[in-house]
Amino acid sequence: MAKIRLDKYLADMGLGTRTEVKKMIKKGQITVNSEIICAPEYKTDTQTDQVYADGQMVSYANYEYYMLNKPQGVVSATEDKREKTVLDLILSKKRKDLFPVGRLDKDTEGLLLITNDGELAHQLLSPKKHVDKTYVTRLLKSLLLEEAKKLEIGVDIGEQELTLPAKVNLLNAEGTEVQITIQEGKFHQVKRMFQAVGNQVVFLKRISMGSLMLDKELRVGEYRLLTQEEIMRLKEHARTDKSSDF
Repeated sequence: MAKIRLDKYLADMGLGTRTEVKKMIKKGQITVNSEIICAPEYKTDTQTDQVYADGQMVSYANYEYYMLNKPQGVVSATEDKREKTVLDLILSKKRKDLFPVGRLDKDTEGLLLITNDGELAHQLLSPKKHVDKTYVTRLLKSLLLEEAKKLEIGVDIGEQELTLPAKVNLLNAEGTEVQITIQEGKFHQVKRMFQAVGNQVVFLKRISMGSLMLDKELRVGEYRLLTQEEIMRLKEHARTDKSSDF
């Protein structure tokens, strides 16, 4: 990456606004390669320079990718004046421009990708890409086989067209726990699909999105950085047209 201004470097890493970090620089609080730098416009190499703020190293990250096991009661937003957001849970983040890729309802748990990679997010969310999203649900009453078949064909949820075909697997003998895979992301879609066949979702958890699987070691509310392999596979998956998979 090309060199960038020192004030932008620090602001990108969340040390404050551009105005705030400029004040820090001018007060001599910032060193680059052991030299105090008092010029906000100083060009910093994000790959090789060692930057410290008040003695604490500030390493630069172009992109960050976090897997969050989202808990209920938290909204999928970058900020909210009344509610706790998913970004509030990412305590170790470096960048200030992170956002959730898509959204999970406030009462929905499970896999949520948090990143600042806009291109990847666009690929994953594009309706043309038909990226699989798999959920585990608990229903108010048993799902009958004929109702499951309707979901697999497509149902009317009040949109102009029927939903795309889904994959449905019963997880218990009673038919009240169901795994469903869809390729769209309409508002409350899974809940509306089950409502369309006369049922009601009482618990909903996303377990995968594209090639990314929720880490079973992550407890609800916990998060971790994606591995390089997960990032590579996710990008490759997002680039591939899967419109004929179902």
